[in-house]
Amino acid sequence: MAILLDRSNRVLIQGFTGRIGSFHAEQMIAYGTNVVGGVTPGKGGTQHLDRPVFNTVRGAVAETQADTAVIFVPPPFAADAIMEAADAGIRLAICITDGIPAQDMMGVKRFMRRYPRANRMTLIGPNCAGIISPGQALAGIMPDQIYREGRVGIVGRSGTLGYEAASQMQALGIGVSTSVGIGGDPINGSSFRDILERFQTDPDTDAVMMIGEIGGPQEAEAAAYIQARMTKPVVAYVAGLSAPKGRRMGHAGAIITAFGESAHEKVEALGRAGVTIAPNPSVMGETMAKVLHTPRAA
Repeated sequence: MAILLDRSNRVLIQGFTGRIGSFHAEQMIAYGTNVVGGVTPGKGGTQHLDRPVFNTVRGAVAETQADTAVIFVPPPFAADAIMEAADAGIRLAICITDGIPAQDMMGVKRFMRRYPRANRMTLIGPNCAGIISPGQALAGIMPDQIYREGRVGIVGRSGTLGYEAASQMQALGIGVSTSVGIGGDPINGSSFRDILERFQTDPDTDAVMMIGEIGGPQEAEAAAYIQARMTKPVVAYVAGLSAPKGRRMGHAGAIITAFGESAHEKVEALGRAGVTIAPNPSVMGETMAKVLHTPRAA
């Protein structure tokens, strides 16, 4: 079992025929993901990578019964692409696009609140690496060869640090149930808490690797959830211990603007919640191995 993505997902690529969309769609198909088609306005009725191309998401869903969308649409049009997917009945959208204006994402969040929670599309990203459930499906830009099948979940704002954690764990014989990149933008679709809740209820995930960074309240909210509800061990690394206040570092969301948003404050909050902290990125896998091999108190 995996969270969010497995062999049963019927995946649609928005921005299918573009250079970036084509490249990663090929990787997904080669991995075994059930890519059923794509959307590029104006190219409907053609074929690309032996899959049908549609002008609209609604038309694609009607023909293919797609339930998942991966979005490679350029930043000026990506918010509209997300809302189009939601309106067409897509259940899970993964937006890879970087550089979407924050105001556009505010509009997306308002738009999605129109739908009852039970019918609301789950959005991962934007500015994220996507999702991989090793041995089952890939919906994103992860290098699949570093992911070994297993029982540790990964959730992170940084795609590259997620890759590093997976690679280190693979070298130690530790596999991954699902890895989710939630994205580094200040306004995104799913939070650490959202994904941790899914891992908590997944019977095939035994522990979670969480990768945070400076800026925003998400790590503090995750710490509160872990302390109150999480029964599975969590290992965390928080990037940015040496970052100066007020300066943006890397991701759009990686800027300290308020109390509780520095790496030190986040590490302290997670530590109080019982999370095991990896002191630097080179020992993420080693820290997880120690946690997995340490008997837990009854």
